Amino acid sequence: MNISAIRKDYSIKSLDIKDVNTNPIRQFEAWFEEAVTAEVLEVNAMTVSTLGLDGCPNARILLLKGVDIGFVFFTNYKSEKGRELEKHNAASLTFFWPELERQVRIRGKVEKVTEEESDSYFFSRPIGSQIGAWVSPQSQQISSREAINVRQLEIEKKFEGKAMIRPPHWGGYRLMPNTMEFWQGRPSRLHDRIKYELVDEKWSINRLAP
Repeated sequence: MNISAIRKDYSIKSLDIKDVNTNPIRQFEAWFEEAVTAEVLEVNAMTVSTLGLDGCPNARILLLKGVDIGFVFFTNYKSEKGRELEKHNAASLTFFWPELERQVRIRGKVEKVTEEESDSYFFSRPIGSQIGAWVSPQSQQISSREAINVRQLEIEKKFEGKAMIRPPHWGGYRLMPNTMEFWQGRPSRLHDRIKYELVDEKWSINRLAP
């Protein structure tokens, strides 16, 4: 296979600086709604990139679970990403919606959400997912799949007939953006790129070269 020959020319839409919202979070919400309407597959999937404990970038796909003053996601605080965020509380998010030929890149500081926010989302999840949060020592080495199955049976028995509680090591993070870039694919690789930067608590907006 000739990988270098794989290419697609983009031509669905354009992006002009005069048409974007002055607040990048509101602009994101508008694009997100369009992506939902376009039935983008896994529309809230995003690449979360952190700084590894070894100093190298580390990335994985997570699901966005909320947008307010920042971008919210949930995980095991003892996971690899949790340990990385504890040491270096900055991260980036990347969304790619190929059906709309769009990408959004977001960078900022990350903080834990409140206990109440974590509880609210945890108890909105299916019971199987709630149990799963107790079962998995996320990112740690395990002996086999059977070890997880055994642990699952133990947790199910532990909470049988009892009220579920949220694991203390599981909860949410909120990324507070300081830069956001909106990318719209255009023909001949001459893409539209609009970048927001937070300067003195105000958002500056500029066009970048493709």
